[in-house]
Amino acid sequence: MRFGSVPVARAVGSVAAHAVRADGVTIRKGAVVTLADAAALARAGVSEMVVAELAPDDVPENEAAHRIATALAGSGVRVDRPFTGRANLFADEAGLLLVDRAGVDALNAITEDVTFATLPEHAAVARDAMAATVKIIPFALPEATVAAAEAAARASGPLVRIAPYRVTRVAAVSTLLPGLATKVVDKTIATLERRLAPAGARVVGELRVPHDADALARALVSLAPADPELIVVFGASAITDRRDVVPMAIEAVGGSVERLGMPVDPGNLLLLGRIGNVPVVGAPGCARSPKENGFDWVLGRLLARTPVSGAEIAGMGVGGLLMEIVSRPQLRAEAEEGGGRVAGVVLAAGRSSRMEGPNKLLEIVEGRPLVRHAVEAALASKALSEVVVVVGHQADRVEAALAGLPVRFAANPAFGDGLSTSLRAGLVALDRSVDGALVMLGDMPRIDPGLIGKLVAAFDPSSGAHAVLPTRDGKRGNPVLWGRRFFAELMAVEGDVGGRHVLGAYAEFVREVEADAGVLFDVDTPEALRALRAGE
Repeated sequence: MRFGSVPVARAVGSVAAHAVRADGVTIRKGAVVTLADAAALARAGVSEMVVAELAPDDVPENEAAHRIATALAGSGVRVDRPFTGRANLFADEAGLLLVDRAGVDALNAITEDVTFATLPEHAAVARDAMAATVKIIPFALPEATVAAAEAAARASGPLVRIAPYRVTRVAAVSTLLPGLATKVVDKTIATLERRLAPAGARVVGELRVPHDADALARALVSLAPADPELIVVFGASAITDRRDVVPMAIEAVGGSVERLGMPVDPGNLLLLGRIGNVPVVGAPGCARSPKENGFDWVLGRLLARTPVSGAEIAGMGVGGLLMEIVSRPQLRAEAEEGGGRVAGVVLAAGRSSRMEGPNKLLEIVEGRPLVRHAVEAALASKALSEVVVVVGHQADRVEAALAGLPVRFAANPAFGDGLSTSLRAGLVALDRSVDGALVMLGDMPRIDPGLIGKLVAAFDPSSGAHAVLPTRDGKRGNPVLWGRRFFAELMAVEGDVGGRHVLGAYAEFVREVEADAGVLFDVDTPEALRALRAGE
């Protein structure tokens, strides 16, 4: 193939290397130039154009891409119709993508003119999802090059294939300890079911037993009638030794433990065992979260019945440091200090739009401005390292209403864009040494200093309590104490909302404290203000 600029008349039969537009005439990139095209360009005043002239033994880019893609595709993979020198490969069924890494490297090393890219090895792919792509760089390849690429693709079998999901029956056992809320276990099972759904698998047996090796062993035996193909154990406490509850129970029923621990974080404390022909996974604590963690890596392979042994798990270290998530354990020093330093953040920047005029935070209740009630409660608790008040609307007047109080103010010039901007401004204003933030609303005058102390006392990331909130008769209220590990997600929230929805993804890391009705009462409307004053 020759590439370069040629007179328009000579370009006939060649491939346009670039789009050409002149006086209403358009020749698209990659198009074969016709006699009519050349004449039209000449009339438009175009004398030369850049083209690729194919030699007799050249294979056009689309044909080359399709041939190479067909040669490397294995079972469960189909090659789509090529275009612009690209042939995409799609999954014909849901499963895991299996890749011959050495073969892919060998193919890509033949020539820079042929590129082959795939999703990560063992990536979970849905049916009809794109799994890989072949792209030819020039507009054509010599036949010898295409043949060499085809030979390399077939040298060690298919380079990519789909291992379809085969396991459909999964049993789950949860061990229980005092303090582990029923709804945490409920949400854990719901999260597992969502993980299984893309594979067409379901939970066929679900048991909850005390966190005791004998009780767990009996539960594992009792699952036999459900005929599970995989058993997942969610321990109330993390597995830290082969003599711990979960591995001891597996061995007590004649099973074996192949691996405890994996070089994937989060997911370090995963256990892989077997009872007869049935794999057993002792799930790490992060498996309660829907976010990707090491449990997903092992679960996917087990569902597809692809090899996963202690040796395979040991090889997961490269790429095993996943994104930071809330469940990752704290540093030892921090854990020894309990929850650490907690600052108060009082949101007082809003425009009180539902009050039909006045700034509710400045309304006098029990002889002092409404906003002063919340701030004084925060200060009176003695549990907070400092109190930061976020101001925006009528900032000078709000600051004046808090005159004399030992607080620090954080300005939110974007207060008109909603509550999330005030939350962000408050978190940004905190010192980096702060471990948590108690976010309070300036329009909640019935928050008791004692409650604030209880919330701070319950904050203990080392035991899994990364967020704490009050409840009344099963309803969640305010204020909410957020551990620093939530800060990045909270600062990414947009609109006129707080961070409450963030908790939905981390239910197992939230601790609740029973409180009085004040945690549900805020002053949003004139009616609420009148009701408050009527009860003075």
